Amino acid sequence: MKIAFTTKGIEWNSMMDPRFGRTEFLLMYDEEKDELVNFDNRAVENEAHGAGPKTAQQLFEMKPDVLITGNGPGGNAATALERAGMKILVGAGQMTVKEAFDAYKNNKLKEF
Repeated sequence: MKIAFTTKGIEWNSMMDPRFGRTEFLLMYDEEKDELVNFDNRAVENEAHGAGPKTAQQLFEMKPDVLITGNGPGGNAATALERAGMKILVGAGQMTVKEAFDAYKNNKLKEF
């Protein structure tokens, strides 16, 4: 299982970023490989429009099974992610990545 997180850093103790489209980083944990991979998403910060779809495109390339975020993606990005079969979980905006992962494992996050 591959799990993607919207984050403000690139480590387990980094804070989650509650935003989807303008998240600073995407962090993906591959449970089978026990590997953490990151993508610097800060380039979309200055985009006037389309940050959500651009972030969604990056997620498509990373191919996670699950996305964990704070507030969830906007309309266009959410539609694209759901059509791709990605499970989206929200409610992790005030957690560290590790806390969000534990909340996911204990079914304490809400499905978007």
